[in-house]
Amino acid sequence: MVTIEETTLIQAPIERCFDLARSVEVHLVDNRHCGEMAMATAGVTSGLPGMSECVTWRAKHFGVWQQLISKITAMESPGYFQDTMIQGVFRSMKHDHFFRLVPSGQTEMKDVFCFAAPLPILGRLAEIVLLRRYMRGLLHERNVVIKRIAESADWQRYLPPTS
Repeated sequence: MVTIEETTLIQAPIERCFDLARSVEVHLVDNRHCGEMAMATAGVTSGLPGMSECVTWRAKHFGVWQQLISKITAMESPGYFQDTMIQGVFRSMKHDHFFRLVPSGQTEMKDVFCFAAPLPILGRLAEIVLLRRYMRGLLHERNVVIKRIAESADWQRYLPPTS
């Protein structure tokens, strides 16, 4: 099992950051390079998934098309939500998203991302040699996109004006 943590400071309201982190459309912006799309197979394909809602993602990683179904398994708006893989290539995958206001007035967005590769021995080797770095890069790219959108007027393209 691999655990990756990343903290990002964003100059935007906590509610906006929380919603952008849940947005299907924002997720697709930061994963355009791997052809990611939300499919109508199971769950929602746009908007802001809520508690117990699923999204089926399809993307190409390492030259192979993958399909993953994630579900929102915990939510306390605007401070926390968790999405968990319920079907996909990994043995397990869980992503905790924490949001809090810090004294500077910024929103701190902290990700705790845990995953385990399939196949016990070969999977552990893949986690160490390849997957940890790859997944850390995807998480960082995602957070850069959320920060850029949240701190600009672009957030209005993805969220209702009240967010």
